[in-house]
Amino acid sequence: MLHRGGDRARAAARGDADRGDRRSVSLAQAHAVTLIELGLYFALLSLLTFGGVSSVIPEMQRYIVDVKGWTTAADFMNLFAVAQAAPGPNVLFTSLIGYRVAGIAGSVVALLGLCVPAAALTWVVSTLWERVGDSPWRNIIRRALAPVVVGLTFAGGYIIATPHTPDWRLWLIALATAAGVLRTRVNPLWLLAGGAVLGGLLL
Repeated sequence: MLHRGGDRARAAARGDADRGDRRSVSLAQAHAVTLIELGLYFALLSLLTFGGVSSVIPEMQRYIVDVKGWTTAADFMNLFAVAQAAPGPNVLFTSLIGYRVAGIAGSVVALLGLCVPAAALTWVVSTLWERVGDSPWRNIIRRALAPVVVGLTFAGGYIIATPHTPDWRLWLIALATAAGVLRTRVNPLWLLAGGAVLGGLLL
């Protein structure tokens, strides 16, 4: 009896260990799939970033928040605010999104996915750009891209300014800060700092 009981206990322990191993493998596979999705998405997105990361904020929010559900709209806007407040380029926002989705590996994958294809495309286009010289196509392309950049930037601004749950108090702070910049001679940095402090206290 004791021998049978010991066998059953060992079998149960082995079963639990096997289930734990399978669960670990499943989590690792899901993490790998997420990293692949993240890298491919940002690589594709990098080809649309005319004028910087801010121009693709609407598309980024649509995919990351609405389609994949990797984060909430509020967290998305908070990460954008942190990236804007931190020193450095706007592309830092990408690494924050990647970290939110898949940790440090996600941060690296998202950043490389956004930067490497765009850098390669820029190098190729700049080489061709010099070859065409004074071709009228240069002015045509430049004029065609201008409204695209403006439209994408305005769309990104609209997404940022109209969250799912707008807070009228933050709107008042933003309007008061803008009025102070336009109407007074106070250093804008002090006004922006004051607005940031008030906004932080309300959040």
